Amino acid sequence: MGQDQTKQQIEKGLHLYQSNQTEKALRVWMRVLEKSADPAGRFRVLGCLITAHAEMGRYKDMLKFAVVQIDTARELEDPDFLTESYLNLARSNEKLCEFQKTISYCKTCLNMQGTTVSLQLNGQVSLSMGNAFLGLSIFQKALECFEKALRYAHNNDDKMLECRVCCSLGNFYAQIKDYEKALFFPCKAAELVNDYGKGWSLKYRAMSQYHMAVAYRKLGRLADAMDCCEESMKIALQHGDRPLQALCLLCFADIHRSRKDVQTAFPRYDSSMSIMTEIGNRLGLIQVLLGVTKCWMIQKELGKALESIEKAQELAEGLGNKLGLLKLHCLCERIYRTKGQQRELRDHVVKFHECVEEMELYCGMCGESIGEKNNQLQALPCSHFFHLKCLQTNGTRGCPN
Repeated sequence: MGQDQTKQQIEKGLHLYQSNQTEKALRVWMRVLEKSADPAGRFRVLGCLITAHAEMGRYKDMLKFAVVQIDTARELEDPDFLTESYLNLARSNEKLCEFQKTISYCKTCLNMQGTTVSLQLNGQVSLSMGNAFLGLSIFQKALECFEKALRYAHNNDDKMLECRVCCSLGNFYAQIKDYEKALFFPCKAAELVNDYGKGWSLKYRAMSQYHMAVAYRKLGRLADAMDCCEESMKIALQHGDRPLQALCLLCFADIHRSRKDVQTAFPRYDSSMSIMTEIGNRLGLIQVLLGVTKCWMIQKELGKALESIEKAQELAEGLGNKLGLLKLHCLCERIYRTKGQQRELRDHVVKFHECVEEMELYCGMCGESIGEKNNQLQALPCSHFFHLKCLQTNGTRGCPN
């Protein structure tokens, strides 16, 4: 298969993919991969396969194609291709929750400076790196990366990247419990979709609606949360987007739990868990198990709650997700206080404070912890963040750290 034929077949696959005929598109692209003698064409078709498998949640296949793409880039001896393939390798590892590997591949990308394409890709590299730092609960570095990605998006007038960064910032602020910002950023993403997203994939709309749903639930606006989550789920089902379906099911379950409707929440958690397990989203599994634990606690089934905690703890330790561990120690503390088991209670109180120290989750001004309850926060240019009220009271000109 020559260069022109390769190009035609890639376009044919893209057309099928955009009309939701994913399996047919994959067959066309696989045929190109087997028969094409054009290395640049093969590189491009591998990019299509990586994107398609990412959206379907087939992350192990995504990783497999990313490794092949690196070999193809080396064969082409083109630094632009090499940067792009390392970014795909980083993103594959990010999806599989291999966060240290993600950071390492992102650094490799950033060291390959000097070409126009790699400069345009730096925003995506910073976003992937930020997501990995967030997975490891290294909040200051995550925020630094997201703000860097946002600067690249503004400088290159890249609205799609800006939309994705806004969703990640929504997730960031939801985790450290500044729920106003957790809502502001996905609302900004939804605005970008409305203003610029006519030709974009619907996944951008679905993504912003999902993050809005999470923030609305945290703010106790459950009807708004349900509306946004339903819209996101509808698009996820239309497009066979398994990762987003799993997240929406988790959000539905959390909404029902917030309404104390445990019987409706449990089957949603089960469905989410089975997709998260199938695609390998271990970070998502921790969230599911946290929700399940809280349901058992509502039902006063403390033994079952501890079983869920044990499974979640194993995952959180394996991933290095410190925030997950902190939340689990907090739940254990409540359970052992109820059971009157003082030794276990003290053990988890100590571990809880160790996690807070390790993540530096406290305000550098008042010394109180951050992320314990909904609080307005403000980041300074150095990416240290503080209670907004503390900054206003002290009127500081620079970072006290």
